Amino acid sequence: MRVALVHDYLNQYGGAERVLEVLHEIYPEAPIFTSLYDAATMPPHFRQWDIRTSFLQHFPLTRSHHRAFFLLYPLAFERFDLTGYDVVISNSSAWCKGVKTPRECVHICYCLTPMRFAWNLGSYIEREQMGGLARAVLPGLMRFLRAWDVRSSSRVDRFVGISRAVVDRIRHYYHRDAELLAPPVDVESIPLSTAIGADYLVLSRLIPYKRIDLAIRACNELGAPLQIAGDGRDRLALQRIAGPSVHFAGYVSDQQARAYLASCRAFLFPGEEDFGIAPVEAMAAGRPVVAYAGGGALDTVLEGVTGHLFSPQTPHALATTLASFDSTRFDPEAIREHALQFATPRFRARFAALVEEAWRAHAGNP
Repeated sequence: MRVALVHDYLNQYGGAERVLEVLHEIYPEAPIFTSLYDAATMPPHFRQWDIRTSFLQHFPLTRSHHRAFFLLYPLAFERFDLTGYDVVISNSSAWCKGVKTPRECVHICYCLTPMRFAWNLGSYIEREQMGGLARAVLPGLMRFLRAWDVRSSSRVDRFVGISRAVVDRIRHYYHRDAELLAPPVDVESIPLSTAIGADYLVLSRLIPYKRIDLAIRACNELGAPLQIAGDGRDRLALQRIAGPSVHFAGYVSDQQARAYLASCRAFLFPGEEDFGIAPVEAMAAGRPVVAYAGGGALDTVLEGVTGHLFSPQTPHALATTLASFDSTRFDPEAIREHALQFATPRFRARFAALVEEAWRAHAGNP
């Protein structure tokens, strides 16, 4: 079975790239087709992979300003030649599911989400604080992109969504059914902690849609200690609204991140994510999670057992939940046991079986 992997772009390391790592572990001989690749921003072991880039790789500024070229990504993926492969697996949150595959090839899309910025333009513009020109031009361009997104979805033979929220979006936008398979999380390597610290914790890239501002404003209101581990382009804006009880740790290594998880009072997850790997990692350490009641958190946080869900998505609602929060009511071992269902070995076995079944069914040999 000749397999090819397809990924949107490789110029930042996050949850999507962690999923790609596991897919590559399952299919180590598979080449990776992607729009562009910046080796300096990715882990060193990526340099040992067979990574094949599009024409965008040779454009100036694409690796540092990749979002500005969004209209060219459909063409970049449509121009890849995937002749000779039995299975194409697209790990997609935007464009890469739009690749064109031969009739004899089965295309499985592991859908992280339908492209968020195209389908939720209003909230995207608001959170990114875009100017008047962008507000005037983007709606027309996004109509084109949404039409392409729907049209290209017909090239996928089988959709797999990472959460119930994503499965619902696939059904709503593409009118397609999708199987549900949560992404892999390296929970087994995270040690259980029974210590209860004083600080709440946010561990995240600091970008607008993560809604870290909600956690800051809620902790400002209560005077509650908050550690923010991670870095990103929203850091200066967040620092301007932070009160004296909020501390920014900046970028942290995996080892440092686990130390923060082991010693926090609870993990705060105020954004609406498609899944959310960090909360599951916190639960693997035995720490409860306080999350907004939307998106992937509805699949991972059990109310009163592994944490609390707050709604609406406002600082006051989060502050109200934190004001009555009691970490001693939670059993760290029960929290970790829940997190283990998202372990990487389980994902590998289920995904490999799904691909094998899809390939055989497509070839007429179930």
